[in-house]
Amino acid sequence: MKQTAILHSPTLESIIMVEKTIQKYSQECGKYQLWKKLPKKMMYQTFHVILDYLEESGKIMIDKDGCIIWTYNPKRIKKLMSEGLVIR
Repeated sequence: MKQTAILHSPTLESIIMVEKTIQKYSQECGKYQLWKKLPKKMMYQTFHVILDYLEESGKIMIDKDGCIIWTYNPKRIKKLMSEGLVIR
């Protein structure tokens, strides 16, 4: 994660809200447009902290055009593991 001063730490509720919004609008919009689509208002800096966390944890990717893509798929991972996927 980037080392910047965080004025507002995100709550679990706000992280889940952003995750659900990204899942709904995956591959449709960039950061600012997605921030505007959130059901509750949130500081833009807090939103960026959540995006950094989700990107670091492998739940999202941001393409070269700035479009946010939801990549986390636990059902697919469980299926692959049941088919013999070997994880370190």
